[in-house]
Amino acid sequence: MNTDLLIERYLEYLAIEKGLSKNTVVSYRRDLAKLQQFLEEEQGTALADAQQTAIASFVAEIRRNGASPRSVGRAISAVRGFYRYLLATKRIPSDPTMNIESPRLERRLPTVLTEEEVERLLAFNRRHEPLDLRDTAILELMYATGLRASEVISLKMGDVHLELGYVRCIGKGSKERIVPVGSKAIAALELYISGCRNALVSRTGTRALFVNSRGEALSRQGLWKLIKKRVRAAGISRRVTPHTLRHSFATHLLSHGADLRSVQEMLGHADISTTQIYTHLDKSRLKQIYLAAHPRAQSRAE
Repeated sequence: MNTDLLIERYLEYLAIEKGLSKNTVVSYRRDLAKLQQFLEEEQGTALADAQQTAIASFVAEIRRNGASPRSVGRAISAVRGFYRYLLATKRIPSDPTMNIESPRLERRLPTVLTEEEVERLLAFNRRHEPLDLRDTAILELMYATGLRASEVISLKMGDVHLELGYVRCIGKGSKERIVPVGSKAIAALELYISGCRNALVSRTGTRALFVNSRGEALSRQGLWKLIKKRVRAAGISRRVTPHTLRHSFATHLLSHGADLRSVQEMLGHADISTTQIYTHLDKSRLKQIYLAAHPRAQSRAE
């Protein structure tokens, strides 16, 4: 099997079997293309014949070219996964990436809105105009559930059970999870569905929960635009993304006493270490409060 076909089979495996996102698959394709070019031009060898020294030289090369530790780590993940796939399918006798180490990444704390900022964002512009109802319902739901942007725009009417107070969503790796929804989000959704959505979809018949002005399923770009619009109108100067609401959801739950395992389950994290970053964030916030408020923690002018 030629090299290009091997790469395509691997990328299909990632998309179909592993459920990786389209963006991740595109990034992995780019990294493997760089490796293929490097091996052919600098090492005179094919992907399937590469040895550990050649892979190490490739990693050193992308570092010399100024790639960030995060980009280097992603490239190593793409290459390591590819060779493990070849090994598992018996196309190579050994894994040339076995001793290749990924760079240690400094875990950056995510941006989180304060509870007061969330209130301003959710309370603004409740004029009961059709798309205002939709925008409020989306923001209320995202803050109430911590859903990812892709999960929100993928919701169908049958995924929302307002009378029981939960939504069903399909997350990363095509894993299903059930997330509770609070009373304010339920009220906003009911108002949106009866006062806006039903009229819009009468022309299209779509089952999508959130739709645009044409009655079609809301796109990721449309979601970004409405969030930017509401953030600007609420007078919030910081950059806010759909993921900011997810971060805020998790941090505020933990700060009010929720246990880590429950937050992990609601976020759909496979590994609890991913959820633990929010405990660090809360400790960071507590430290700031302490330094600002404790009389012997403050530096005083002479």
